[in-house]
Amino acid sequence: MNYFVATFVLLTTLLSWPAFAVDTDADIAKLETTLTQMLPGAGITQIKVTPIPGLFEVILGSQVVYMNGDASYFLTGELVEMATRKNLTEASKAILRFNKIKDYPESKMVVYTPKKKIEHTVTVVTDVNCPYCRRLHSEIDQYMANGIKLRYIFMPLKGKDDFDTTVSVWCADDRNTALDTVKAGGKIETRTCDNPVSEHLALGRSLGVNGTPAIILEDGEMLPGYVPIAKLLEVLNKNP
Repeated sequence: MNYFVATFVLLTTLLSWPAFAVDTDADIAKLETTLTQMLPGAGITQIKVTPIPGLFEVILGSQVVYMNGDASYFLTGELVEMATRKNLTEASKAILRFNKIKDYPESKMVVYTPKKKIEHTVTVVTDVNCPYCRRLHSEIDQYMANGIKLRYIFMPLKGKDDFDTTVSVWCADDRNTALDTVKAGGKIETRTCDNPVSEHLALGRSLGVNGTPAIILEDGEMLPGYVPIAKLLEVLNKNP
């Protein structure tokens, strides 16, 4: 997997660095001062120590990167704890995603709400035309039957026609019915109105979504690609 390659490169690079003392708040403050001078306006939102002495995790906007104490080395990639196979980078990205979508209003999403008790809520970044997005949507009845509230954010990636169709869905009298029709390969009336589709695109990119569908769980964990409902239920039930 790619993160194992990135981790190997990271560790071999670190082996060439001198030994470091225990990282302190003063080290973090010093690195923050250095980065503020080097990268003004970069949007440094957090710096914290990692399990590797001398290596700091830095959040720049929506990007998680790694640096040494004087910012002379800059690394991107996935930091994985080999003993547990825990992806430490993904854990930090999940927090970023959680913070971005927790207050995003449902009034700007297309939402499918089960009639029974809501057991889980997932936010799905979708494209109205992508085959695997349509496959996921074809299981909407199973989402509802299992108490999964499904909230859609749109990320039209296939050009103007795709974008315009997405806008037409949003501007329809009944958005859910219009989306059901398009996801099934049908046609709907072309419409325009004030809409959040461009905002959705920007939000999707800030969440680190590179392709659709992307399923974001309540804790911010992201499952890229289509996940069969049975597998999704396994994941959700492990994360109550």
